[in-house]
Amino acid sequence: MSLAHIARFGFLATLLLAAVAESFGLARRRSQLELRFLNGSSAVKPSYDYVIIGAGTAGLTVADRLTADGKYTVLVVENGDVVDSPRIKQVYSGTAAMGPTWSYQINSVPQVNLQNRSTAVIAGNLVGGSSAINAMMTVRGTSEDYDRWGSFFGNGSSWSWDGLLPYLKKALNFVPPDPAVAGSVNITYDTSYWGNSSSVYAGWPFFQWPGLTSQIEAFRDIPGVEFPPDSGSGRAGVYWFPTFMDPKKVQRSYARTGHFDGINRTNHDVVTKSKVTKIVLEDGTATGVVFQQKLGNATTYTTVKANREVILSAGAIHSPQLLQLSGIGPRRLLESAGINTTVDLPGVGQNFQDHPMMFMSIVLQNFTTHPSPLDMFQNRNFSDWAQEVWRTNKTGPYSMGIGNAAAWLGMPVISPERFESIATKLENQDHGAQLPPGTDPTVVAGYSAQMKNMANSIRSTNTAFYNHVLSGAGSSGSLIDLHPLSRGTVNINITDPHNTEPVVDYRALSNPVDLDIMIEFLRFTKRYFFETRLKELIPRQMQPPDYVNEPEDLAGFLSENLSPSEFHPSGTCAMMPKELGGVVDEKLKVYGVKRLRVVDASIMPTLPGANTCQSVYAIAEKAVDLIKADA
Repeated sequence: MSLAHIARFGFLATLLLAAVAESFGLARRRSQLELRFLNGSSAVKPSYDYVIIGAGTAGLTVADRLTADGKYTVLVVENGDVVDSPRIKQVYSGTAAMGPTWSYQINSVPQVNLQNRSTAVIAGNLVGGSSAINAMMTVRGTSEDYDRWGSFFGNGSSWSWDGLLPYLKKALNFVPPDPAVAGSVNITYDTSYWGNSSSVYAGWPFFQWPGLTSQIEAFRDIPGVEFPPDSGSGRAGVYWFPTFMDPKKVQRSYARTGHFDGINRTNHDVVTKSKVTKIVLEDGTATGVVFQQKLGNATTYTTVKANREVILSAGAIHSPQLLQLSGIGPRRLLESAGINTTVDLPGVGQNFQDHPMMFMSIVLQNFTTHPSPLDMFQNRNFSDWAQEVWRTNKTGPYSMGIGNAAAWLGMPVISPERFESIATKLENQDHGAQLPPGTDPTVVAGYSAQMKNMANSIRSTNTAFYNHVLSGAGSSGSLIDLHPLSRGTVNINITDPHNTEPVVDYRALSNPVDLDIMIEFLRFTKRYFFETRLKELIPRQMQPPDYVNEPEDLAGFLSENLSPSEFHPSGTCAMMPKELGGVVDEKLKVYGVKRLRVVDASIMPTLPGANTCQSVYAIAEKAVDLIKADA
């Protein structure tokens, strides 16, 4: 095979060359991949029934489901590549694949309320998307989180807890924990909240730190804390939750392994290392896409027709960017970038949300429960044992991700004396003043509707605002604000819209009520350590210093230490009525455009009080039924 031929077909050629040197069986398996890995644009068919932009969590799920019965043809266009790495497969620590290696290289604008700090924007840039690099925490929101989505459309919406639960169940294959491990730390679960037919697994490690038991039990000393029987019950409280892990392989289970690997269908094509530059619109109808490929100094552009629909699943950072580049978005923004406005849709790129993280350090000086996470580094005998059982049968601490137990608590529990005044303050606020100057009135109206709902949610015990993942060690962990009230933006760079990443602005703490809530988080965490049975272990507050107690001082601490992102970008193509700044309707169809849907985290009008991955799978599963209903 000539070098020119290799250059033309890139990754596929590499696979085929490798196959020559291997067994016939392996060679045959790899050659079959040619039907699906189309890294040369010349191999792409002129048209498909559906063209999906993005081979991430949602895109691969939709593609798999739409092609399963052979009725429809699908092309998935992915900017990244197919990546095989032990860091992606690794479960231990949960963070081995995070960082810039397989993420887009984007930094936020400096955050004026965070001392002008800029933050890395983590979004997966590979087949599997962010499900390939996240922390594998398998958590869903409470029933109120999903009921809230549909509430913006009035009564009777299918976007509700009852409407989404079947898809949350369909999305994952739940495998119960090992009975001995479950018994050692009192793990509870209820399989009625889970499914068992998906190839994306919700599994459990084969070890838990014994110190988790006392950390969980300490919450019983706080009035109002509930202990739901299962993380999937739709209830706030303290509970155990699984890991996105294949328990047989003890490896990450994600969109690629569940909805891509092992699939070989002639009606299912994937082209990688291909950047979609535009959605083709003809007379208000999406008819296809244009994608770009670069090979050395050569750049090619290919147009593919979508006979039925274009499905945009590029994620909350790039879905709004691509809509704007295609002439769908706020007219004033598009005009300033020199882009013709096809559909004036003010909500595109607005309503940006992510889960802020704050860091509070409290150490239990008399913590003597062993083994503990520190023993992996400080106890040679224990670490040798951990390595041995991992090598032998893939059990022990190396089968653990970031953790499987946490508190997810509502504001009446967190702040029984102040939650009502905080809710009232939010209710009476001038909501438009919390958004960028010149924000479209429809977007302001939508934000105001969200804040009125959030004020009621602050009064509810079943909307979790506070999240604290328990470590099993003698110290505290990160604290997460599950429902930030500030809203940011993701917009094209008007100075060079076609050749740059979008401009990401979290607008962290732009709504001052966020500070009120986060200050209560710090106070509650101190209460948890110093006023429950944990006080017997002699807690010591390290950060912020224990003398920092006044609200203005705590606010200063947060401005120095808060991260505006837990890597859960959402909301930028919100599913809300158009008059409330919405971008898509309840069928996920883009307003003003025929045959174009958005299916990813960008459609979430408000964040769920949980890590977003499980909800994205459910959105994708529901979207498939919506798409088929219109086919």
